[in-house]
Amino acid sequence: QVQLVESGGGLVQAGGSLRLSCAASGRTFTSFAMGWFRQAPGKEREFVATINWTGGSTAYADSVKGRFTASRVNAENTVFLQMNSLKPEDTAVYYCAARYGTRGFDSNDYKYWGQGTQVTVSS
Repeated sequence: QVQLVESGGGLVQAGGSLRLSCAASGRTFTSFAMGWFRQAPGKEREFVATINWTGGSTAYADSVKGRFTASRVNAENTVFLQMNSLKPEDTAVYYCAARYGTRGFDSNDYKYWGQGTQVTVSS
């Protein structure tokens, strides 16, 4: 079992930045690739970013590429999502998730999920 707890969400103006954190406990953190997903009101959950177990390989949704950066510090069992140049359309609940094996885009492949943190971007 893995427990994931996100933090760092909040209200920010368009163009601003936020850094989300996801702290993991339980099984060995390096066993997992990690992902970030988000869900806006009335919309389906969507992929945002993924990072492999070393942190050396990442991938992003086109909508956030060049603005968001995923990273991890395995010694601290934590993964981060640095979000810059935020837009109102980035408003959503952001979730981190863990999966065995390689990084991936499909939420169905992620076994463990955090409770989510709200990000609101005002125009």
